[in-house]
Amino acid sequence: MATTFGAAPYGTTRVVDHVTTRKLGTELIGTFFLVFTVGASVRGGSTLAPLAIGAALMVMIYAGGHISGGHYNPAVTMAALVRGRIGGGEAVGYWVSQFVAGVLAALVVRAVVAPGSATTLALSGHALVAAFVVELLFTFALAYVVLNVATSKDHPDNSFYGLAIGFTVMVGAVAVGGISGGAFNPAVVLGGAVMGLFPWTALIYLVAELLAGVAAGLAFRALNPDDK
Repeated sequence: MATTFGAAPYGTTRVVDHVTTRKLGTELIGTFFLVFTVGASVRGGSTLAPLAIGAALMVMIYAGGHISGGHYNPAVTMAALVRGRIGGGEAVGYWVSQFVAGVLAALVVRAVVAPGSATTLALSGHALVAAFVVELLFTFALAYVVLNVATSKDHPDNSFYGLAIGFTVMVGAVAVGGISGGAFNPAVVLGGAVMGLFPWTALIYLVAELLAGVAAGLAFRALNPDDK
C-alpha cells in the first residue's frame, strides 16, 4: 500500500494514495463483473458460459488495464509479484480487492439469478486430484500469457493482449470445465463456493492456482532474463 519515508514533499502521500485507490477500485470492478458473469451464466445454465466468461474478462482488461494492469485474479497478481511488476504491499491490496469483489458478486448472483440446471460440482478422490492438476495447468497458462502479452517489453502498447487473455480462459473452460469447473482464479473459486457452484473442498484450488502464479512468474523470468 502507499507508504512514504523521510522528508517527502507535501502532498506526495495524497497523490500516491489516490493512485492506489484507483488501482484497487479498478481491480474490484473488473473482478466483480468477471465473477458475476461466471455465476450468472453457469447458474443460469447457459451453453455459452465459456464464451461469456472469456469475453467478460477481455472487455474488463481493455477497460481497466491501463489503470491497474487488469489482473482481476489473485494468481495473476502473484505472477506479477514474482515477475517483479508490482511490490508486495500493492499485491496484498489487489488480493483484498479481488476476494471482496468475488464475494460481493456471488451474493448479487444469489439474489438475482434463479438457479437453472447447474448443480454443485462433485469433488472427491481421483476427481479432486484431477481437478487440482487441471487448475494448476490452466492457471499457469493464463498467468504465463498475461505476463508475456501484457508486461513484456517486446509487446509494448499492443492491441491484442485482452483477446489473448480472454481466449486463454475460454479455451481452459471448454477443455477442462467438466473436470474442475474451469475456475483458474482464486476469486472465482471463492465466489463459486458462496454461490454453491463449487463445494467448499474446492478451496484447495487456491493452492494450485497460487502455485501456478509463482511458476508462471519464475518461467517468465527464466525465459526473459533481460526483461526487468
